[in-house]
Amino acid sequence: MITLRTSRPADVPFLLEIWRRSVRATHDFLLPGDFEAIEKLVANDYLPAAPLHVAADGDDRLLAFMGISDRHIDSLFIDPDSRGQGIGTLLVRHAKEQGEGSLSVDVNEQNTQAVGFYRHLGFIETGRSALDGDGRPYPLLHMRLD
Repeated sequence: MITLRTSRPADVPFLLEIWRRSVRATHDFLLPGDFEAIEKLVANDYLPAAPLHVAADGDDRLLAFMGISDRHIDSLFIDPDSRGQGIGTLLVRHAKEQGEGSLSVDVNEQNTQAVGFYRHLGFIETGRSALDGDGRPYPLLHMRLD
């Protein structure tokens, strides 16, 4: 049984490992130096500070996490061993139930698995940026779910 809960400070090392494994499985377009720079930001700034929703199994083993702010999904990472089990869909559904209005997400265009996942859930493309949020050459698709 999958349960959702808010992240705790003790979760950070496990969340970082989920992030690493997920990015390695889906972001093969990242240059090694960019992976390392992003990992440092995720480990030191994002994970310790962001209010995250985590998915855990019956033994409270973390399987995935999602960050959301102002109806925008900031992050959604699933451990590769847990993909295809509906956990991402469960987290997005949870985000949708947290308020009213559209949900939005920015997805690396080169992460075709994530783009397909969001399209499958009904997200539509509303725009594109040639660079990511930090000015790196990784185009983003801006998507929305009404």
